[in-house]
Amino acid sequence: MVELLTEQTVLGIIATLAVLGLFVLLCRARRVSTSVDEAVADALHRMSKAAPDLRDGLTPDAADKACKNLVELLKCVAVGMTDERGALLSWDGDANEHYVDLQDAIVKAISGERKEFVEHDTLECTDKGNCKMHQAIIVPLIVESRTRGALIIVGGVGHKRLLRMSQEVARFVCTELELGELQESRQRLAQAEVKALRAQISPHFVYNALNAIGSLVRTDPEHARELLQEFAEFTRYSFRANGLFTTLAEELRNIDRYLTIQRARYNERLSVRLRISPEVLNVVVPFLVLQPLVENAVQHGLANKPGGGTVTIIAQDNGSEALISVEDDGVGMDADLLLDDLKDAHKSGAHVGIGNINHRMRTVFGEDYALMVETAPDAGMKVTMRVPKFSPGVRPVLAVVPDDAADEGPGPDERRVRLSPVR
Repeated sequence: MVELLTEQTVLGIIATLAVLGLFVLLCRARRVSTSVDEAVADALHRMSKAAPDLRDGLTPDAADKACKNLVELLKCVAVGMTDERGALLSWDGDANEHYVDLQDAIVKAISGERKEFVEHDTLECTDKGNCKMHQAIIVPLIVESRTRGALIIVGGVGHKRLLRMSQEVARFVCTELELGELQESRQRLAQAEVKALRAQISPHFVYNALNAIGSLVRTDPEHARELLQEFAEFTRYSFRANGLFTTLAEELRNIDRYLTIQRARYNERLSVRLRISPEVLNVVVPFLVLQPLVENAVQHGLANKPGGGTVTIIAQDNGSEALISVEDDGVGMDADLLLDDLKDAHKSGAHVGIGNINHRMRTVFGEDYALMVETAPDAGMKVTMRVPKFSPGVRPVLAVVPDDAADEGPGPDERRVRLSPVR
């Protein structure tokens, strides 16, 4: 993902340079009486309107919107776009009857990956005296070494500047398409990381949870029913299909379900302390960012410690950030060994939960938001994360309560967390 972010930065710079190049060409083409500031503002406005649609891919709808804005930007006769086979996706402007005459040049541009020029004088036009077309430039749209289509720019008399501008416009279009593909790759990677965390939910936890519930069916059926409901809500939330982000409140509710089940299994061996500042409950966090840390504290920190121990969860206000920590007083481990494991966690599978979350935090919020881990043999472990209260593009998808749960009485989400505060 670091490589993806670096590539995104480079593409952003290329897009900026393309826009600047267009600014220069447009400003030179304006009359002296025209304000340069107005020309720049107009160009920026048109380019900004064309960019978002192109990032959705080279579709007919995106091509329609982009061509409309590019015609207004270039002040030319027409702008068209084709797909990788040369089929027309959109044409905005006049002289559209000449698209058929341009098809051979379009095929040559796409197959040869080079710019093609067509002069109106070479065409069989029945309206040569009044036809608005003077020349056409076809530029292949090459993204990631693959031709995705062609850009057609039709100019009238005195539009020699289009020869210079066509390459800059094509570069801008290609950069926006590449940024869209990069964003799509980023989304796929983020979804894969969530799937990895779901897969990490220990099969042993599922087995032991059901075993613990089963042991109570005869002796305490009401408690067994409550635990089964907690387990159902836990799995429903953890395996939901949509959303890469949620709120801290939702994550804490899911942790409450998990710990309720684990306390039924470990009895007095597991204690939990919680201190949550109300003002950070609505902070948006990556989905499943805390549960693996709590599971790691229980399974690896306390399960092997004679007599068990305590898991402490703290979330507090820290100015423009929320400061969240998960701590246990379990067996701990050598800090240097943990750091070595985390470097290759994506290859070895060691500490995949912590490694995955660390990677996601840095990817979503930046390198400054890596996890902070404190541990030593027989000294427990503390994992701390900083989460910005506001971050561009980070929006929660809240859990939806199913209709069939409406008549079942108060569910786990409607009850107050029953954990003792940190003293």
